[in-house]
Amino acid sequence: MFETWNKKLHYYLGLYFLLFLWLFSLTGLLLNHPRWTLSRIPNDANPPYERAIEAPAGSTDLARAIDVARQLDLRGEIDVPQPEQKPGRLEFNIAYPKRAAQVRVDLVSHRATVQRVDRSVWSAFRISHTFSGSRYNNPSTSRDWLLTSVWVYAMDSLAAGLLVMVFGSYYMWYRLKANRTLGWIALTAGFVCCGLFVFGLGWTG
Repeated sequence: MFETWNKKLHYYLGLYFLLFLWLFSLTGLLLNHPRWTLSRIPNDANPPYERAIEAPAGSTDLARAIDVARQLDLRGEIDVPQPEQKPGRLEFNIAYPKRAAQVRVDLVSHRATVQRVDRSVWSAFRISHTFSGSRYNNPSTSRDWLLTSVWVYAMDSLAAGLLVMVFGSYYMWYRLKANRTLGWIALTAGFVCCGLFVFGLGWTG
């Protein structure tokens, strides 16, 4: 019974994760080879433009930034700088893999200046490899864009599913009592290689 379900899990999890794994393989290659033409992330901003806005609603800078983004029809994860805002000003960044923007709001004149950076599809793929909506220098910040949360949950499911598949593979290999030699070689090689990378990249210095 267990073996039957184990095989079915391998079949269906593999089919579900197929495109996710291709995506991560492609974006991993782009990250590892930044000199490739496809890997280039353009940072040349478009000419800034101004828009009149209504007084932003909200009692916090983040709430006001969300309201301004709604009025300007901007989407993505909002990043409000940690230092306190200058009186009469509201400044924040908003981004998702395909596009980023700097927004500077004059709360007195009710005008917003937006400077946007548009990225290519390949650049968006590369950024999506590490895009989680969480700021490494401020992990306490919460995600404020629904699509980012869905993406993170999908990646969590991918990680959990791969763990299930790996342990299931160990079990199926263990059941091959007469042909374990190649399995031991592969398992040992994997542990040694991974250990070298973990020690070399994380513990030396």
